[in-house]
Parts: sequence; structure tokens; C-alpha cells
Amino acid sequence: MTTKCTDRVIVIGGGAAGMMAAVAAAESGAQVCLIEKNEKLGKKLFITGKGRCNVTNAGDMETLLANVCSNSKFLYSAFYDYDNRAVMAFLEREGCPLKTERGDRVFPVSDHSSDVIGAFQRALRRLGVKVYLNTRVKELTLRQESGEEIIAGVELSDGRALTADRCIVCTGGMSYPSTGSTGDGYRFAGRTGHGLVECSPSLVPFNIREEWCSRLSGLTLKNVSVRLCSQGREVYEGFGEMLFTHFGVSGPLILSASSFYGQRGKKAAKKAEAEEGTKLYIDLKPALDEEQLDRRLLRDFEENKNKQFKNALGGLFPAKLIPVMRELCGIHPDKKVNEITKNERRSFAELIKNLPLTVTGLRGYEEAVITKGGVCVKDINPSTMESKKVRGLYFAGEVLDLDALTGGFNLQIAWSTGHLAGKSAET
Repeated sequence: MTTKCTDRVIVIGGGAAGMMAAVAAAESGAQVCLIEKNEKLGKKLFITGKGRCNVTNAGDMETLLANVCSNSKFLYSAFYDYDNRAVMAFLEREGCPLKTERGDRVFPVSDHSSDVIGAFQRALRRLGVKVYLNTRVKELTLRQESGEEIIAGVELSDGRALTADRCIVCTGGMSYPSTGSTGDGYRFAGRTGHGLVECSPSLVPFNIREEWCSRLSGLTLKNVSVRLCSQGREVYEGFGEMLFTHFGVSGPLILSASSFYGQRGKKAAKKAEAEEGTKLYIDLKPALDEEQLDRRLLRDFEENKNKQFKNALGGLFPAKLIPVMRELCGIHPDKKVNEITKNERRSFAELIKNLPLTVTGLRGYEEAVITKGGVCVKDINPSTMESKKVRGLYFAGEVLDLDALTGGFNLQIAWSTGHLAGKSAET
């Protein structure tokens, strides 16, 4: 059965990009319907930032673009058309006051993601957008005109068909599948002739080979540096906070590093693992260079010269880390500090500056903040977000091959591309 629908624009997916696309299309004068397969809008947005929702980053445009990992140039039009200031102004105008914290991260003053979702719901109601919840899109429908494929509408899983002049796909990726991100948009894109870039979890913890890592489970290290090396080549370096877990390592610093894991492709990552492993090196004392650290060790050793080595490390590391460092450094724990040789001390300093871990892979989509890969941006017009393959079909948000580091940058991608798609769909 076909339901005659007077809506000119159908938006598939009621997440960040979808809600913004629906608002922008309606503000431009379109009749809009927003289709969401969950029982409520913004289900993934609700858990973002541990429920606080880091809505964007307050940095300048250079900062925004520098934190995009994949296809940053594609985002020029979207970012300049609707930047972080525009997002912040929209949310505050719709009754969601914001605050800026360390790292220029922007949050609701309330620290409740539900306030962000509430702001969009108010805007959608005010603009007369029809919202269909618990409604699943099965397929996109197309029509031919002069040899060109044009969007005709959508077929729903209950057999109904809706017609429309424009359709915007905002179905997200595959991360946190319990929120409804199950890759529907990739299926829609593939069946309409769009290229797909291989997907993988991103902003996700690492599995680690070394057994001692699990013994540190629960230990947080602040103000450390990490380097990620694949096949002997450094692919990431960063400073911040990390966490040891029962399976490996996590925390903000590690999630950012995961964006660069296997960046030369999964085959390269698997080859690295088979040969020498992808290595993660932790610098436990990044504020000290090698010579400064050596002087620090000399001072500590002098103060504890009559103690056994195992009892002289309290001022250097958290208590939970001390047994591991003793084991890894090769210095006998019962050796007197004043008997430690210069070479042993230098080797110990090297370990402190380059504590090695072997990465055996990423955790799954269930723990990933975002999905890396997706609809190939070469098939999308960056000035409008319209498909180059099907007229009237648009893509926005995480479904595209776009991803960024933590700090509000991925939501900015969703807001900017969603707004540009919605605005363009009624031009």
C-alpha cells in the first residue's frame, strides 16, 4: 500500500545529524517528516559524553579542521556554512544554556544530554516537522527520468511507501548498535550505487597482549604521553589521560590514538600484528627529557641509597604500578640502591620514557564512540551533501566517511553536515 505523502523532504534517522537536517529543511520552508526506528529521538546522543553530551568544541576553524581525521577538506563548506558558534547559538536560543570547559569542550550547563535533545524537540514541534517513531525504513525508492536516477521516497518495513522529492540519510554508523546504529545507511548507499569505505570501530579502547596490563586494571594515569607505532612508523602521539582495564587500555588519550590504528588499512594492521605488533609506548614522565629524568633518578636514589630497590620507588609511580615497573626493568628487587649501575639506571629511565605495550586489536562496535569509514565522500557533493549518483538523495553525519578526535568534533561534523543537507534539500 502506498501512502500519498505531501512531505517534500524525508529525513531517515533521528540522531544528531537527522534532527539538525530536519530543523534546517523546515526552516528553509520545506514540509518535513523525520523517521526514527527507535521509540525516541536522540537515543545515542543521550549517552554521549557519559550522559553529559559534549555538543561541540569552541576552538577556531583551524582547530576544528585539524581534529578531523578523515577527509577534512570535504568539510570546508559544511563547517563554514554552519560552524560551532551557530550550533551554540541555536541550542541556547532553544532553551539549552551552554558552558565551555577544559580543552574548549562545550556542554549543557545542566550536564544533561536530555536538555540538548529537548532543544531539538522544541524546534521540531515549532517548525511543524512530522516525527514518526518506531518506524523502520526498509529501502529507498527511485525513479528514472531521462536516464537519471531520482529519489522517489522510501519503503517502510511494514509495507507502506512514502513519496517525497528529497530524502536525507542520517542513519549513523555501527557504533553502540543497541541505540539503533546498525549500518542501515550503508545498505541504502550500496544499493543505490555509492562507494563504501571499509568500516571499523573508532574512538575505542585497545586490546593489549601483555598480561601485566590486566593487573593494573582500574589505574588511571594523568599527564602522560603515548606514541602509537605501526610497522616501526609513528602514526600518533598525544598527551593526556589513560586508563588500564582488564583487557588493555582505554581513556581519552587511547580513544584518540585508536583513530590512527591501522590507518593504512586493515591488511596493514594485521601484517603489523603478525610481524612485530602495533606498539603503544607510554611516557610516564613527559615533562622531563632523558637528562632531566636521569638527574631525578640520581636524586631519588641518593635519598634512598641504603634501601633495597623494591622499596625506593614510592616517589616515582602510583603504588599499583610499582611492582610492574620493578619486574620490567630487570633490576633485582633486593639490590641496594647504592649498588645500581649507571647502565641499569639509564635502562630504567628508558623504560619510564617508553613503557611498551603490544596492541592486538580494537574493541568492538559495542564500545566504540564512532565508526570510521562509511559512504565514500567522492560520491557526495561537499557544497550540498547531495549524492552525485541519485538526484534528491542526501547523506549527513556518521554514515559518511568522516571522523574526528574526541572533544566535540564528531558532533560538530553531524551538526554541520546535517544542517547543510537540510538547507540544500529545499533549494
